[in-house]
Amino acid sequence: MTDIPRRAVSRSAKLASLPIGFAGRAALGLGKRVTGIAADVVSAEVQQRTAEHLFSVLGQLKGGAMKFGQALSVFEAALPEELAGPYRAALTKLQEAAPPLPAASVHKVIASSLGADWRERFREFDDKPSAAASIGQVHRAVWADGREVAVKVQYPGAGDALVSDLNQLSRLASLFRVLQPGLDVKPLVAELKARIVEELDYELEASAQEEFAHGYAEDDMIYVPSVVATSPRVLVTEWVDGTPLSAVIASGTEAERDAAGERMAVLHFSAPHMTDGLLHADPHPGNFRMLADGRLAVLDFGAVARVPAGMLEQIGRLTRLALDGDADGVLAGLREEGFVKPDLEIDAQAVLDYLLPILEPIASDDFRFSRAWLRAEATRLANPRSPAYQLGRNLNLPPSYLLVHRVTLGSIGVLCQLEARAGYREIVEEWLPGFTAD
Repeated sequence: MTDIPRRAVSRSAKLASLPIGFAGRAALGLGKRVTGIAADVVSAEVQQRTAEHLFSVLGQLKGGAMKFGQALSVFEAALPEELAGPYRAALTKLQEAAPPLPAASVHKVIASSLGADWRERFREFDDKPSAAASIGQVHRAVWADGREVAVKVQYPGAGDALVSDLNQLSRLASLFRVLQPGLDVKPLVAELKARIVEELDYELEASAQEEFAHGYAEDDMIYVPSVVATSPRVLVTEWVDGTPLSAVIASGTEAERDAAGERMAVLHFSAPHMTDGLLHADPHPGNFRMLADGRLAVLDFGAVARVPAGMLEQIGRLTRLALDGDADGVLAGLREEGFVKPDLEIDAQAVLDYLLPILEPIASDDFRFSRAWLRAEATRLANPRSPAYQLGRNLNLPPSYLLVHRVTLGSIGVLCQLEARAGYREIVEEWLPGFTAD
């Protein structure tokens, strides 16, 4: 394979193999049950094979297909325990690994971006990628001045692949109900499609990374590596050694997981203040490392958005009103922001009861996120027989809030993977405008 498979027909065929393959494995499972093999053994085998197929197809295609898999990986904490094992492993693989681009193709991209004499810019360049992800892969190298650097190289054909994949994935929404019954994939795909094309512009990414690096230059919790060189398809930044957040999730001590969670929360709430209103919009574990000095290193700024003026203050004010029990004030604020249509008759106390469990992490001085808590909330909000589900159908998500909503959910998903305990209320009090009375 020399680049991303570009033809829409071939990519669609690979994606279409996902539901076809699942149907075939389900039929195989039925046949094995007829011959007397235990149902739980067959079910586990079918789930394992489906998970492996999912990783293989999304990883090979890269582009929007793999980016979508990475988005799903953040929410594996909400999976029912009986399904979590194989899918958790398969989706987590998508956070940091994919079949790599051959060295000859990498050299061609770098030469077209940095010039035919590109090797003169490096003392050393490792042809074996250290990470291969959705639209590009990273190589370790030594810059001409002796600095260790990470060289991010974009896959040829990434743009066409993004559009093709996201169009096709919206048609295969039913497949992902295997992972989570009731999961509504289409809005996630639509939002990804609206934002993901920005990730193709490495110069835009470099500009955002430089702004984050400047904002957190003296910070004792967050570290952002400096940009060394950039072009539209090649980005060179300082190399970062550290423990991948996925490893902290898998085998970190309680103290390590708590520290990582605290820093993730600080990044989420402090970024718009530390930068010119920027929000890091891709909170999956593959984008983070824990450094030996205790800081959280942030590695990828392809997905960054500007928060509209005044939005955070409104969020902070409504959150405080909810925790104070002011049902009428909350409903009035939600109407003003467009979450509740002006002509809709709705009970203010019911709306408050809907919101308070979601705000539990900041209702007290400290809180431990967990997979069990997330599963309980997912069940409460997604079960058609739940009063919360019925009320939620009457609420609207204004377009201006869509990205902030998705990023917040993604960050919560990572915190639940970490099962991290911290004083999240104190973090919100410090960084979320409008939350405190003054």
